[in-house]
Amino acid sequence: MGKLNNAVMDKEGYEPYIPPEQSIPEFTLTSIVMGVILGLVFGAANAYLGLKVGMTVSASIPVAVISMGILRGMLRKGTILENNMVQTVGSAGESLAAGVIFTVPALIIWGLEPRVTKIFLISLIGGCLGVLFMIPLRKFLIVKEHRNLPYPEGTACAKVLMAGDAGGIKAKTVFLGVGIGAVYKFLMGGFGLWEEHPAWNLFKKVNMKIGIDAMPALLGVGYIIGPRIATYLFAGGALGWLVFIPAITIAGRGIDHPIFPATTLISGMGPHQIWNNYIRYIGAGAVCLGGVASLIKAAPTILESFKLGFDELRHGISGKAEGVRTQRDMPMVIVIIGALVSV
Repeated sequence: MGKLNNAVMDKEGYEPYIPPEQSIPEFTLTSIVMGVILGLVFGAANAYLGLKVGMTVSASIPVAVISMGILRGMLRKGTILENNMVQTVGSAGESLAAGVIFTVPALIIWGLEPRVTKIFLISLIGGCLGVLFMIPLRKFLIVKEHRNLPYPEGTACAKVLMAGDAGGIKAKTVFLGVGIGAVYKFLMGGFGLWEEHPAWNLFKKVNMKIGIDAMPALLGVGYIIGPRIATYLFAGGALGWLVFIPAITIAGRGIDHPIFPATTLISGMGPHQIWNNYIRYIGAGAVCLGGVASLIKAAPTILESFKLGFDELRHGISGKAEGVRTQRDMPMVIVIIGALVSV
C-alpha cells in the first residue's frame, strides 16, 4: 500500500495518491469496526483452510473489494484512506490466523496442550511485536527500496482501492464467487453428486496412491497464488505420494521393528499411515529450512532497516520530524519500549 499511504522520494517522480498536505478521514470508528468484522471472517476462513491443506491466502484484495462495495456502494460514504484502513485491519486477521495455525499445532505434536488463554496471549504479543518491528523497517523496505521491491500484492490492492475511488470497481464479483462456491459445496456435500476426496491406487503393493481435494476453496487458492506456487505445491505432493511413500514402503519391508516415531511396522502401514508418521515430518523440515534460508537471504536488508531506525533514535528524530503526513512514524523510543514490554 506504499502508493496510497507513503510518500516516496520526489526525485523519483512519484507522488502519493492523496497529497501529503490534504487531510481526509482515515482512522474512523466505521473503518475499525468493519475491519475487525472482516478480519474475523477471513481469519476464521484462513484458519480452517490452513489446518485443512497447510496454507493460507492473503485477504488484502478481497477485503479491499468488499470494503469498497459496502462503504462506497451500499453506505454511499467513506474515503479511500478509510478503505485502506479497513483492508489493513481486515488482512491482519489472516496474518494472525497463519501465525497461530503454523505454530501451535507443533506444540501439540510435542505433547504440550496450551490453553485458549495462552494461545490468545501468544497471538496478542506476537501481533504487537510484528507491528512494532515493521515500523523501523518501513522507510527502507517501502520508501528507499520501492523500485527494487515491487510488492505485487500491495500494488494490486492499491490499484483496487484507487479504481474503486474513481468508481471503477464493483464488489459483486466477489459475492458472485461466494455464491458459486456455496452452490458447488452444497451440490457436492449435500447431494453427493461427486466425491470431495476421490483417490486412486496406482500400485497398491508399494502404497503408490494419488488423490484430489475437490474443494471450492482450493480452486480459489490456486487462482490467487498463481501457477508458480501451485506448481511447487503439486510437485511436493507428487514427490511425497509417488516417490517417498513407495520408497519407504519398499525399504521397510525387511525391517522387523518399528522405526521412530511410528509404533507399528512399516510393512503393516498403508499410505496414509506412512504419510502421517514420516512424510509430514519431512515436509515440516523442508519448511523450517526454507524459513532459515529466507531469513539469511533477507538479513542484510533487515540490518539496514534497523540501522536507519536507530540512526533516527541517535539523532533524536521523532516520528513528526519530517512534518509530512505520509512520512510520520511512531517514535523509535515508543517502538523499543513496546518491544521490550512485549518480550
